[in-house]
Amino acid sequence: MIARVPVRTASLIGVPTDVGASARGASMGPEALRVAGIREAILHRGMQVIDRGNLSGPGNPCGLRNGGYRHLQEVIEWNRSLHDAVLAELASNRLPIVLGGDHSIGIGSISAVARHCRERGRKLRVLWLDAHADFNTAAISPSGNLHGMPVACLCGFGPPELVAIGGGMPAIRPEWLRLVGVRSVDAEEARFVHEQGLEVFDMRCIDEIGMRETMSQALAGIDGQTHLHVSFDVDFLDPQIAPGVGTTVMGGPSWREAQLCMEMIADTGQLGSLDIVELNPALDVRNQTAAFAVELIESLLGKATLVRRRAMGRRHARGPAKSPELSRVQRIDHPDAGLFEVGPVAGRHSQPMDEGRGSHHAVLDRL
Repeated sequence: MIARVPVRTASLIGVPTDVGASARGASMGPEALRVAGIREAILHRGMQVIDRGNLSGPGNPCGLRNGGYRHLQEVIEWNRSLHDAVLAELASNRLPIVLGGDHSIGIGSISAVARHCRERGRKLRVLWLDAHADFNTAAISPSGNLHGMPVACLCGFGPPELVAIGGGMPAIRPEWLRLVGVRSVDAEEARFVHEQGLEVFDMRCIDEIGMRETMSQALAGIDGQTHLHVSFDVDFLDPQIAPGVGTTVMGGPSWREAQLCMEMIADTGQLGSLDIVELNPALDVRNQTAAFAVELIESLLGKATLVRRRAMGRRHARGPAKSPELSRVQRIDHPDAGLFEVGPVAGRHSQPMDEGRGSHHAVLDRL
């Protein structure tokens, strides 16, 4: 008798808020993704889908900075609601897919995932796909926008109400994180990233070693006991192919690089939760960014041109042996590297398009 493989169920959780951002419009992101067919795309992957609708929360007061933050209480309320929603889906063995909303909601979703992993004794790996490091604090942020601070809050640097939202302080450790696609970092933020030892694969790294080797290193160490969370900020993509975001930065991954990134994540078979954030339909062109995001989610869930043999998939996931002269660790974390400095992206154009996370667009580089 042939045993049936259980069908996995994904839960869509809409979080229609832009209280953590500077530009309005990300609150419309969940509906744009639904219009682009995210439910149908997941069904095509052989999964079941439950659409939980949208969470409710405070509106955007469009207030000024207060005590180092803009809209702190509103961000706290949204993240508490999202934490509870994600935790409930994980407890029911479902795959929560969070439809944002600005990236400040990553605090609530990842705090819930971290809590779930602590309770189940599982390892956690967080892939932060983003043009920005999102590692600002109230003391160093030029803007006070909380969508530029979620990684710092998750690592314990932020207001207590957000840092402790999932019961653990901090929610995650820096060594559980891999930041991919970074190309815009504020000057003081870059120094803080270096001090805390975050593992960052910026666009220069991708230019030098390619997306395949980048993802091989970012996914190294993931095994059957690892819960993999992907936090996908749509501004990770180059704005020429994804214009519908509030903080565009030129020089991002191409269409094919983004597809390869998602396909290699799918090859691990360990995806346990997902955020899709910062989609701003008010700035999009006929919903093309939402449509491309949905296409990438299909790849993330296993869509491929050909059925690959298992051995091929495992080899592809590991990638080739690391090249000493091109390794990310040597380029960024070499003991002689000193602090990061503000510098241009090598090999691609970096053009500031809008103030959002901060006002100084830069990349990580060595002195």
